[in-house]
Amino acid sequence: MSGTTGTGGPQHLGNLLLVDDDPVLARVLGRALGGRGFVVHAYASVEDCLALLAGQTIADFAVLDLNIAGASGLRLIEPLKRANAECEIVVLTGYASIATAVDAVKLGARQYLAKPVDVDAIVKALLEDQNPDVDSAPEETLSVSRLEWEHIQRVLADNAGNISATARALKMHRRTLQRKLGKRPVRE
Repeated sequence: MSGTTGTGGPQHLGNLLLVDDDPVLARVLGRALGGRGFVVHAYASVEDCLALLAGQTIADFAVLDLNIAGASGLRLIEPLKRANAECEIVVLTGYASIATAVDAVKLGARQYLAKPVDVDAIVKALLEDQNPDVDSAPEETLSVSRLEWEHIQRVLADNAGNISATARALKMHRRTLQRKLGKRPVRE
């Protein structure tokens, strides 16, 4: 899926790059953001987006899924910022983790939002100056399962998403790691 999803409303806010491998979510989100004034260009893979950026296309805004067909959406932040240092980036994820939230913000994302998320919250995150609160600790202690998930995500990020290197670092069989990554994190 690629191309323009919306032409904007009465006010043109800028070009928005939407990268998500869920075609239904991308279509709905693209229409909603287009109706709010963004010119939306939707892509379903990291590779398609990187090819677009290599063609010198500049995005003013970007909404990136964290997990795009098994690839990390965080890989797109640096090329987006290189193409346009002023690009405002929001990362969306269905599997929120403190480690990836910190990584996203350190790489240059404006905000990190957990799905399901309201379109107005995305627009607010893109347009309003607000500091992401990645250092806020939860009031209660995390469960052992959640701590394991957070640790795996941190080591995975440290190994640039390489499953084999992560499994070696965790002293875990690769298939065991893949099984753990295939499970949803424990909700707190």
